[in-house]
Amino acid sequence: MTDNNNLEEFRANSDGEISLVDIVEFIQESWKQLILAGAVGALMGFGGWFFLGSYKAELVLLNNTNTNTNTNTNTNTNTNTNTNTNTNTNTFGLDFHSWRILQKNLPNLADNLVKNGTLAQDQKGIYAAMSDSQWWSNNVIVSYAISKTDTKDLAIISKDLDSAATKIQSFTILAGGQSQESSLNNARLTSQFLKSGGAYLQIKALINSYEGDVHGTASTIQNQLTQTQVDQIHFKERIKTLEELLKRFPNRGSINSQFLDPKENSFKYLPVENQLIAANNDLNQSKETINRLNDHLAQIRLMAKFIASASPQIEAEPNGLILVKSLLAIEQDLRKGLAPDDLKSYLALDQLRAQLLTIESRFTNGLEANTPRNAKKTGLLKSIGGGVVIAGFLMLAFLLNRKLLRNLKPRTLS
Repeated sequence: MTDNNNLEEFRANSDGEISLVDIVEFIQESWKQLILAGAVGALMGFGGWFFLGSYKAELVLLNNTNTNTNTNTNTNTNTNTNTNTNTNTNTFGLDFHSWRILQKNLPNLADNLVKNGTLAQDQKGIYAAMSDSQWWSNNVIVSYAISKTDTKDLAIISKDLDSAATKIQSFTILAGGQSQESSLNNARLTSQFLKSGGAYLQIKALINSYEGDVHGTASTIQNQLTQTQVDQIHFKERIKTLEELLKRFPNRGSINSQFLDPKENSFKYLPVENQLIAANNDLNQSKETINRLNDHLAQIRLMAKFIASASPQIEAEPNGLILVKSLLAIEQDLRKGLAPDDLKSYLALDQLRAQLLTIESRFTNGLEANTPRNAKKTGLLKSIGGGVVIAGFLMLAFLLNRKLLRNLKPRTLS
């Protein structure tokens, strides 16, 4: 009786505050209910994960490079061996710099496609996700030739290792979905968009560079051409003057083969024949410069025709792998209209064609999915843990309310 009286006196002096004794007593009374609630919550979490859990698909794209090594060994009777090794490395895939540019611009391209309303129903969700730049950081994992852990293990970092540290070996694409099929489809769509969108952005950057030549470089070249033509007039006048001077003062001595810079003051004291040769040489160089500048302007005008035909295609087709086919067809049409001896124009089109084919190869042969796609459910522990927490909280709230009501009844009756 004395212990019970002390317990009641301690509770009365607590003025409604929860004491350690109350907590211990509550746990002793309710631990079975709390454990049962946790088990039910775990079961519900597992059921929710099993029926409603999301899937995560994984797709690996290899960043391919091709290296061709040719070794020729020639051995003669004098036991002399000559070995010639030629190594040609063609990088089809993406480098660190180009990937950073794509990672920044692909979200904007995806957002434009969503706003245009041209996407199929099963594409809208993943494209809306890809319009967020943070999505690319979280769902496209880049594997480098040398990881940060590897660099810590290496005592000396050479230039070769420095370049290898930024060399990309593969891209791992992660895509979620409510079903295995939808997650695999999202991974496939992401892979296709990385290729087609990346090709589109690089093609657009290439065309923008040609537009810069058309609008900016052309005016600079025209200015250089005019200046050279003016200089040519002065060269001709100098030659005429020197020829008249040579008639008045014929030099019967040998011609000095050591020429000085015509801009130097001592140049005027050279024999007239030397000055005449230098002036004719300047005139010939100006003619060559004018021819080269005119050839460059002709190439720029040819590129202007290409841009005029290519611009509508670029605006209408956001798939770079399809767009490159259209641009190559435009290049072929321009090539057909050239004269057989117009080598300068052929050179410009050859360069354009090589650049377009490089972009096409980079996003086809360069990025290759050589591993099978797989998808698995994720978040089992998270679902079970969430179920336990929710069920436990609800049971705890119920038990506390019940205990509170029990404590209030005696006071109400009194």
